Amino acid sequence: MSPASGRPNGARGGRRGRRRSRRLTTVDETSAGGLVVDEDQVNAVIIGRLDRKGRLLWSLPKGHIEEGETPEQTAVREVREETGITGEVVRSLGSIDYWFVAENRRVHKTVHHYLLVAQSGELSDEDTEVTEVAWVALDDLDDRLAYADERRLVRKAMQLLSESTHPRHAPAPREGAVPDGLDVPKGRKP
Repeated sequence: MSPASGRPNGARGGRRGRRRSRRLTTVDETSAGGLVVDEDQVNAVIIGRLDRKGRLLWSLPKGHIEEGETPEQTAVREVREETGITGEVVRSLGSIDYWFVAENRRVHKTVHHYLLVAQSGELSDEDTEVTEVAWVALDDLDDRLAYADERRLVRKAMQLLSESTHPRHAPAPREGAVPDGLDVPKGRKP
């Protein structure tokens, strides 16, 4: 026995000295989804899923890109399937990638996120992967979303919305000005 380790032939104990008998297969997966805002652009739809410990974690709707689909088409489909809301893609918010282990595989996941505006539908949590669905004020998303990378995307979306040149975001008319028929900001909902 080696005096340094106290084990035969200098073998080490614990996790450091052990090698796994098998390697995990690494796979790449690509998904798409996004942030869906209401027409007034003050609320967004988020989904809640239970994690392995039974905690409800809120996130943006997303799912796998099916063969023949563009990421934008996937975002619209997944949002509709997971929330009941049909949205229209306004612009890309960017991509997030991360790693996780599932079903004896090491997965590298890339998710393309889009900003969508709700067109129709009613909230529905009928998707078996979704536990709850909710409209939440954009200002409250930072406290509700479970994942930091999604919170960063929401902050980016809010910045883009505030810079938008859409008439809904035009400055309020000056006092005494004659309205030009365009929508003016409606203010934040309580």
